[in-house]
Formats: sequence, structure tokens, C-alpha cells
Amino acid sequence: MKILFAAAEVAPFSKAGGLADVVGSLPKYLQKDAQIAIFTPLHGCIDIEKYGIKELENSEMWLTFGNQGHKFRLFMTKLPGTDINVFFVHNDWYFTCFKEVYPKWLDTRYEHERYIAFSLSVMEYAKALNFRADIIHTNDWHTAMLPLYLHSNYKFDEFWTNTKSIFEIHNLAYQGVWFEDILDFANMRKDIVYNEWGCEHYGRVNWMKGAINYADKVVAVSPNYSREILTGEYGEGMDYTLRGAQHKLVGILNGIDYDAFNPEKDKFIEKNYTVKSLQNKEENKKALCKELGLKYNPERPLIGFVSRLVEQKGLDLIRQVENDIKSMDADFVFLGSGDSAYENLLIWLTNNSDNIRAYVGYRADLANRIYAGSDFFLMPSRFEPCGLSQLIAMRYGSLPIVRATGGLEDTITGYPLDNSTGFKFWNYDGYAMAEAIRCACSVYKDKYTLNAMRKSAMEADFSWKRSSEVYLNMYKELLN
Repeated sequence: MKILFAAAEVAPFSKAGGLADVVGSLPKYLQKDAQIAIFTPLHGCIDIEKYGIKELENSEMWLTFGNQGHKFRLFMTKLPGTDINVFFVHNDWYFTCFKEVYPKWLDTRYEHERYIAFSLSVMEYAKALNFRADIIHTNDWHTAMLPLYLHSNYKFDEFWTNTKSIFEIHNLAYQGVWFEDILDFANMRKDIVYNEWGCEHYGRVNWMKGAINYADKVVAVSPNYSREILTGEYGEGMDYTLRGAQHKLVGILNGIDYDAFNPEKDKFIEKNYTVKSLQNKEENKKALCKELGLKYNPERPLIGFVSRLVEQKGLDLIRQVENDIKSMDADFVFLGSGDSAYENLLIWLTNNSDNIRAYVGYRADLANRIYAGSDFFLMPSRFEPCGLSQLIAMRYGSLPIVRATGGLEDTITGYPLDNSTGFKFWNYDGYAMAEAIRCACSVYKDKYTLNAMRKSAMEADFSWKRSSEVYLNMYKELLN
């Protein structure tokens, strides 16, 4: 079985969100049963020397979009710790010129051009490499063009005749919408794909809709999210299309790489620990407080938050109850970057409170220290397809405080149930969140219950080993 993964970001080479972790981890657990190739853009932020990325001989390729030719080159390295080939598509006009995976303030049409160029180059480079994939596994709208290309331009191409496609929805809110003339740029057969059972959506091209209609399987990244997106509340205007595709919609819970996130061996944290040496976790809390300028107090819980600062992540709830948070008998640490309004909110809270500190930006080392040093981990998301941060926090014995939506509902057993691993609230409301935080703070004083919950959280199995078996069964079912 040959599987081709295509994604805008792949950890550890490039990362902006959970998509990178999924594409950088899942293939490791499939390599025994499948031959895998991963394709991703060569972003300017990727450290070529660090990862030993080399250009392939005679890789230069010219492709025409609209009426203009573009030059591409292909680079390659191995996914660390594996024999899996990762191919990087190089283009100075669209990718290598940026130091970010998703640069801010891009013209929308140009952004569409970037991923159309990437998708078509993937099709052509796979042919040039003679990687005849049985399955193309595409991810989010950035690679949603691939099922459309398979259905139109490459429908009668002998090389791709038997190839099936999977489209994975990591976040339904970002769908890739633009005017129909973008199909001319893509050199895509408009007469085939631009209709209501293709990619036409309210008079615009919607790449995600096209992928949902044309892919052989559609995957949502948690069982609960796969049900939520069929409703008007969570469907982002795509719910009726998804209801029509229910026969091929599957919810598979994502996992995390337990080798990459391991408090026993993590080099970034102050002191390593396991479920049997939980007392060492306190040293990480002490060091984190010192690093971020908080007064360490073993009698007060430390609550962490690591996320992109966007509306989805529940920052509006923080703003709604900011005075309650400032007066709580708890300390808070925030890490993230995103919308300037939310960045400014966290900066203001840092400058105007004794118990809140924020680092605006992203640092993987500091993120791990927050997971290890915090007692609780806050995720008040408006919606959350799967969520990886709560799984990492549990691995480090930091108990999640979450809004029960999407994958957060699937992965957290709420207090006071047996073997509870965190705290839940249901209404998207700041005061409901504040009550859940107060509940966690009261449990913090009961060390017996606190340590029992930490033990349950750290021993919960959300490894890729379990999830990869579900993916593998889906691939086999698709090919049979």
C-alpha cells in the first residue's frame, strides 16, 4: 500500500498548529504497513541545514498557471527517526520568500494561488518520482484541490486511475473561498467541478466543499466533532453538504507522539518526572514562576494556557471575566500569538495584575515548561475539532479545564466522575468558565483527589498507536 500525505505544514520542519503534529506523527505509526511519502512546501522558515534537506538531481520543473510559467524544484530528507521520505516543493514566488507558514496580511487571491501551485506540483512530482499512490491523504483547504484534480484533469490519466483520496478536516472554519476565475488560474476543468455537487458554494469556489464531494473518505479529527459539524451551530455553512456525505464521513480521534511529549525525558523542563515521582513536578512550577516573574506559592494553583490567539480559542471569555481572574486565588500564565486584539489583552493583563503573566509569541521550549509547571491547563474553546494541547497537558499531569466541545468532550473525563482527568463546563460563557476554574482551585486543596486525577490523566492512552490502527483499517477498507 502506497500513501501520499500532502499538507501545508509538517512537524518538526514547519509548524503553526496541530495539523503539523498530525502529519509529522501519524506516518511513523503506519510505516510498517505502508510505503509513505509526505509532500509539503519548502517555507522560508524551514532550516535546511539542520534537517539535512537536499535538492534532488534534475528536479527543476516548469508548470503553467493561467498564462504564466512558474519554476519549481524538489528537495528531500527523511522524517526524523524513520525511513519516510519528506519532499519539499521549492518555489521562490510562493513559499521560500516567507519566514512564516501562514504569513499575515496576504492578498486572498495570492494565498489561493500558493496552494493551487503546491497541489498541482505534488501531482506532477509524484508522477516524476513514479510514486503511484494508492491513497492521497489531503489535509484542510490548502490541499483540498487534490481530490478535485483527481476528479477532473487527471481523471483519465493512467498513472492516477486507481488512486483513492481522503480529505481530513482539521478545522472546518477555514474553507478556502474565492471567485470562480481562480479555476482558470488552476487550469482546472470548470465544466466538471464548478457546480453545486462540486466546488460551487453560493456563487463562489469553495475548495473544501469540492474536496468533501469528491474525496472517497472524509475524516473529522474526533468522533464528537464529526457529529457536531452536521449541525447548523458548528457546520460553518457546510453542514448540509456534510449531511449529504455522511456515508463517507468518519470521526477519528487524533493522538500525540508520546516520545516527543514525555516529562520523563523532556530536555526543556527543569526536572524530569513520572507518574511515580509526581513530587518533582513542583520544581518545574517553581522554575516557571521565576522565569515569568510570578511569586511562587505552593498553596496557589498555577493555570497554563498555550494556544493561537484567535476567536475560536475562547479569548473572549477571558476578556468577559478578566476582573474575576485577576482577583482569584490562582496564578495564570499565557503563551501564544495571533490577533492583535487578544495579544493586547494579554499584555494589558500582564501589566495590570499580580497573578497573570503572558508571553506573546511562540516558543516550543516555553510551551513544554508551561505544561510541566502548571497545575491546571485552560482551554475554553468556542469549538475544538480535536485539540492536542489538552492531551499534552494530561501527559504532563496538568489537569485540563475545558469547554465540553468537539475533541475536548471526547478526551476529558470531567470531575467528579470516576477516573476523572479534568474539569468541564458547557455554556460558552465567561462566568461558566470562571466557575470551572474555581472548582479546580477547590480540588487543588485536596491533595489526595488532585494526585489521583493527575495519575488518571498521565496514564490515559491517547498515543498515535491506538489512532493509527483506526486509520489503517480505513485505508484497507477503502482499497478493498
